[in-house]
Amino acid sequence: MLEAQLVARDLRRSFQIGRRRIEVLRGVSLEVQHGEAIFLCGASGAGKTTLLYTLAGLERPESGEVEFEGKKLYRNGESTLARLRNEKMGFVFQGYFLLPELTALENVMLPGMIGRHTGRAACVKSLEAVGLGDRLGHLPPELSGGEQQRVAIARALTNDPDIIFADEPTGNLDSKTGDAIMDLLLGLARERKKTLVVVTHDNNLAQRGDRTLRIVDGLLG
Repeated sequence: MLEAQLVARDLRRSFQIGRRRIEVLRGVSLEVQHGEAIFLCGASGAGKTTLLYTLAGLERPESGEVEFEGKKLYRNGESTLARLRNEKMGFVFQGYFLLPELTALENVMLPGMIGRHTGRAACVKSLEAVGLGDRLGHLPPELSGGEQQRVAIARALTNDPDIIFADEPTGNLDSKTGDAIMDLLLGLARERKKTLVVVTHDNNLAQRGDRTLRIVDGLLG
């Protein structure tokens, strides 16, 4: 049997708000297999985004560990972790995070400039794969919300990552556009055999993955 691609063991994370200490993750453990599409869902404030960021090497836990493809994420320095994120992981966020002064193509080329220097042709193909082959030169303000999220998905794919993390990728979109974006993200992940970990508060969307994990009060139910 193949080893799990992503393993979390007893993750704990809390935040201090005034005199109160809020326990956000209270001992979360999970495994994600290669090529799985996992949806993390739960109420606002349940800890799902904190969990996603911790799994993705973006937020260090207070205790516990995350292992990705046999490597312990938080045992190395920040530069090593940043390089692994750039080369092995793709990210899609609710807010798109596109640079407004760069064209769609230039935004998609950014991760390659930082890391493996992915060529222009590969980035054009990524935009064509998300249906934006005719919008390469458009700036983000010239694109609809759905189109901007498609650019963000193309950017997440540009370095050919092993895993894609998506935090409420349809949260800023109407239901019809959100369904289309989720169709696209799931379709591309399955076609390219990528692992997908998605945070959503939408229970209907959460049913579309291979597995749904529900987080309640900092624990997986």
